[in-house]
Amino acid sequence: MEKLNGKKINTAVFISGRGSNLNSLIKNHKKKNSPISIKLVISNNPKAKGLIYAKQSKIKTFVTIFKNKNVSEKKILKKLFINKINLICLAGFMKILSKDFLNKFKKPILNIHPSLLPKYKGLNTHHRVINNNEKYSGSTVHLVSSKLDSGRIILQKKIKINKNENQKTLEKKILKIEHKLYPQAIKKFLINP
Repeated sequence: MEKLNGKKINTAVFISGRGSNLNSLIKNHKKKNSPISIKLVISNNPKAKGLIYAKQSKIKTFVTIFKNKNVSEKKILKKLFINKINLICLAGFMKILSKDFLNKFKKPILNIHPSLLPKYKGLNTHHRVINNNEKYSGSTVHLVSSKLDSGRIILQKKIKINKNENQKTLEKKILKIEHKLYPQAIKKFLINP
């Protein structure tokens, strides 16, 4: 999937919370050399702080609460097709998209995960990393597949864990590297999918 004659790829970002990765992606998409154009921000949480970043940058938003996953996914797919979205970036989206959704969307979906996959898939990664006295952790951008946190790895960044590290300090450190890693991974993926 390459840039079409210098055109940017229409992208949707899915969020559930504070949206710091979304904010970094928005800053990046405004650059001339960015391969993406964020057209839509989707959230399952109407109070997600990230929606404010989207509104400030005049990016369309859509919220659906996932009371009924099937119904919510259908609504999202409709929005994606209307907005001609060719790439989805999950950025702290706390819902798992169904196999049916992946099959119907048919285009690449990327996710950023706060561990060195394949280690520590799923939730509470920092807590588990600290409890297991790991020497390193980091972040991974990967393609989304029907198995949780198991798609092809696009880019990883490793950091050393200090002796006095706790969950909060580790989370902060990893978030900082994620803000650089995600835009780099998107570029890498779109140039060499």
